[in-house]
Amino acid sequence: MSSDDRTTKREGRTVSRRQLLGGAAATVAIPYIIPSGVLAMQGRPGANDRIVTANIGVGGMGQHHVYPDAAALCDVDANHLANAARRVTKGTPFLTKDYRYILDRKDIDAVFIGTPDHWHAMMTVHACQAGKHVYSEKPTARTIAEARAMVNAARRYNRVVQIGAQGRSNPEARLACQYVRNGMLGKVSRVEIWHPNNFTTTDWGPPTAPPSHLDWDLWLGPAHWMDYHPIRCHFNFRWFMDFGGGFIRDRGNHALSIVSWLMNADTYKGVVTCEATGTPHLTGCFDVPVTMEARWEFQNPDWTLTWSQPGKPNPRMPGEWGATYYGDKDSLVVIGGDGGCATEAKAHNFRVPSGGVEIYLHPTQTGDPTERHRQNFLDCIRTGARPVMDVDIGRQVITYCNLANISYRLGRKVKFDMAKERFIGDEGANQLLSEPYRAPWKL
Repeated sequence: MSSDDRTTKREGRTVSRRQLLGGAAATVAIPYIIPSGVLAMQGRPGANDRIVTANIGVGGMGQHHVYPDAAALCDVDANHLANAARRVTKGTPFLTKDYRYILDRKDIDAVFIGTPDHWHAMMTVHACQAGKHVYSEKPTARTIAEARAMVNAARRYNRVVQIGAQGRSNPEARLACQYVRNGMLGKVSRVEIWHPNNFTTTDWGPPTAPPSHLDWDLWLGPAHWMDYHPIRCHFNFRWFMDFGGGFIRDRGNHALSIVSWLMNADTYKGVVTCEATGTPHLTGCFDVPVTMEARWEFQNPDWTLTWSQPGKPNPRMPGEWGATYYGDKDSLVVIGGDGGCATEAKAHNFRVPSGGVEIYLHPTQTGDPTERHRQNFLDCIRTGARPVMDVDIGRQVITYCNLANISYRLGRKVKFDMAKERFIGDEGANQLLSEPYRAPWKL
């Protein structure tokens, strides 16, 4: 009997794995009917004001989103699952390697998704369909079409979806945002981001059998089939286009989130042109470029954004990565843009004048931006408000990142209509708005 035919007891009925793998429709494509009062619905928390959380993907950053009272944990790596379970000190969590079992549970209000990037969109959509609120790690999505599907699902099923670009909850980034948005630089005409190169490797041998604690087929999920190799898995997935897309999509989601925030470009609906070039890997197995230079041009107001990889740090405030904002009156340096961020003293000393632009920062007793970001998500579930890094902002930001990868892959400049979410006069580029999924996975 094949593994697809093995059966599992679920809520008093027998369900075959083949049925589970019959695509999303087998388990979550049809909206769930959930009894009133079970979920923490928008504007009305669940019983005892407790939001019941679960975690999908608990290695890497995902492990840090596990609360002591998490009700369920999921990971395709049994070692990750065991380590995360030790973080749960209040009760015994349900453990599984298949996220669809978590989505089936009617006691789960919200999920934290900390999987590799190629899973973010599909799991977010399925979770919204299953009635769950979602905190999904960055980058938002692997493709432009995936990001749109995430927004559509969040809105259709009235779910709160927060993207884990926690720079939006960083007090230092907020100071920089208030400084720029209140005109202290004058008209900003260019922003320059610097960043180190993508990782490289020459250590590459034949594929091996996956370790017994890892379900490699489920790790791949919707991605194209590749034989297991330790260099392809876990942290190093970032250096494959099919999984991560390089630093421009990984850390770029952080960096461009801050740029979009400071430049008030979260709702930009005009045309943006993008041209990206890079040096391909000549050895090893990674297929993202080693270096990348990208340039975006915006209109009304006209300004340019550049990404230099490698880039030269601003000597006024050097750091591993950051950006300099150039206006006709002054300039400002912002280092980082995720949980770690810093900006210049003049932004610290600035006080917003009466009637000026006040940027929201979620109140919390901790100074940790990641915890502040998570708390904003949970509070929005209770109030029905949109979170500070709402999925539609995440869609906007990751579009800029994905434009760079598409331009690099095509070897030419592209022009994109942000309102229509289509390339202008370039059907070859439009073919890259989405990527095919490995059967039977689908959105």
